[in-house]
Amino acid sequence: MLSRVQCQSGMDATAALDALNRLIFAKTGKQLNTLQSAVFCGTWLGQKYQDIAASCHCSDAHIKTVGAELWELLSQLLGEPVSKKNLRSALERWDAASFLPDADPASVTCDWEFPEGQVRVGSRFYIQRPPIEDRCYQTLLQPGALLRIKAPRQMGKTSLLARMLHHAQQQGMRTIMLDLQFVDSKIFQDLDRFLQWFCARVTRGLELPLQLADYWHDIFGSKTSCKDYFEGYLLPQLEQPLVLALDEVDEVFQYPEIADNFFALLRGWHEDAKNNELWQKLRLVLAHSTEGYIPLNINQSPFNVGLPIELPEFNAAQISTLAHCYGLAWQTAQVEQLMNLVGGHPYLTHIALYHMASEQLPLEAFLRLALTEAGLYSNHLRRHLLVLQQQPQLASVVGQLARQSATETPPNLTAVEIFQLHRMGLIQLQGSQVRLRCELYRQYFSDRL
Repeated sequence: MLSRVQCQSGMDATAALDALNRLIFAKTGKQLNTLQSAVFCGTWLGQKYQDIAASCHCSDAHIKTVGAELWELLSQLLGEPVSKKNLRSALERWDAASFLPDADPASVTCDWEFPEGQVRVGSRFYIQRPPIEDRCYQTLLQPGALLRIKAPRQMGKTSLLARMLHHAQQQGMRTIMLDLQFVDSKIFQDLDRFLQWFCARVTRGLELPLQLADYWHDIFGSKTSCKDYFEGYLLPQLEQPLVLALDEVDEVFQYPEIADNFFALLRGWHEDAKNNELWQKLRLVLAHSTEGYIPLNINQSPFNVGLPIELPEFNAAQISTLAHCYGLAWQTAQVEQLMNLVGGHPYLTHIALYHMASEQLPLEAFLRLALTEAGLYSNHLRRHLLVLQQQPQLASVVGQLARQSATETPPNLTAVEIFQLHRMGLIQLQGSQVRLRCELYRQYFSDRL
């Protein structure tokens, strides 16, 4: 979609997009999003809307709408009507100094955001990964929907969840988000206590008085009492649908009894929504790193129903867009150099671009220091190292992965080891094989483990 195909004007699609983003950023402080970028580049290369739609996994109508909004934006910026037919000629008539691929981004406002945790809603530093966002938004509109967002830590799950909830609120829905990594470990020791905590948190989120005593009866058991509480009290109070998002669901996998019963309960609610209008008010979103390492009954697991969304790493075009958000006038070669070290890992990419922009650090200097104690990744790498050193078996596995050649067969890992390392974001699963996620990890751990 963003291939470097030379056009008649001598500027390829990627260079034209880079230049346009600098122009837009200088005037508005914003950048084209990923879908707008795809429409621009496809149009620059002479593609039809239906071809662009197919490459983005979107409908023709949606791409046409994005295109119409883009041409209106460019018409305002360039001071003349811009359309799909005259895009290139309109840009070629524009002042050449404003449209050079190597234009100086020094005028960019230095309001960079330190990349830590969730990227706030509305931030220009959030990079969309089409068609994921649109698919999530559309699915939330469906009665009784269930979505599963899967990715290791620091890949953008929480940022996506925040946007999903924001979009749901704009559609008039109620929203609640529970982060399970902040649940006290003692609550996970007993199913009855955990489900009461769960009901209490949802009740508080809906700003209703707690009425557990009216619905909780030992003779019926914890799961039935929990369902009765939702069915008899919470759901009837709702005039609008409720989006209930559970982040860091992996925490539950460490407690097999809780996991087996809680996930069966969620699956049951999703199934009830197929025939019960009351349960259709509830839309569930589960964010997790992996499906866990405990066996769940295939007919009672929520991890084989609903819409699965697996967050990919950034591609070259998305990294280029993010670089320009930080005011860096990068070309393809510079993007490739960074990707050779960190792949498309969102957090590692953000932290590199932030420091290079804020400290005016050249890419060459960054790459030279990346693996040293003075490098930008030193704290991130050291935290991983400390965790591994406390678990010698995991450390041994990572050491083997770091030292093996590309042609060697990776070592066999247990389900628990795969779960722990994938959750940390250190490994990639390629079919039945396991590899370290990026060259940064391979070089660092090969020296230290």
